[in-house]
Amino acid sequence: MIDLEVLTVIGSLGTAIATIVLVILLWKTIQQFETTAKLSAVQMEFRFRPWIGPVNSIKAMGEANGKNQFDVSMKNYGELPTTHLKASFKMNTEIMTKDVFKTKNVEEFDLGPMLPNMEKHYWFFIDCDLIKKAQEGKIKIFTALYFEYPLTQGTSGYGMISEYVPKINGFIHKEMWVEVGKSLEK
Repeated sequence: MIDLEVLTVIGSLGTAIATIVLVILLWKTIQQFETTAKLSAVQMEFRFRPWIGPVNSIKAMGEANGKNQFDVSMKNYGELPTTHLKASFKMNTEIMTKDVFKTKNVEEFDLGPMLPNMEKHYWFFIDCDLIKKAQEGKIKIFTALYFEYPLTQGTSGYGMISEYVPKINGFIHKEMWVEVGKSLEK
């Protein structure tokens, strides 16, 4: 028969092994919770937020008062609304960089709030004389558009620099970019 002391030692060893296994399982669970928390933070930052972007290309809308009107459709593809969308526009006969939006000679317009899946339109105008010169091949026309909207931490935006193509009476994009969560300071 097994001695009582041996049973006590076996019981103590079993308890010690079970405690070690339990500690390892708790440690793994805590690591899993930590990973889940990190993934939730990423999801909150990138999924549950507004995502503003173009619906299609820049469309010609016709002529009025000696100017050609063009339309840019923007949509909130995100799952949350944005409190306001600000459009910035600059037109030039020379190619620009995105640094043009750091200058003060840019037209700005507040398009207001945007709910999820909502579309808004921004119109810009170019003199008919400039369009005619571009169609004759005398000049080139470039536009720079930037759409900025607030996030919980900073702002985000979508920008594009485009060139007017007379054959299609429309624009092709030379450069497009997305800025996510940039600082509120400029």
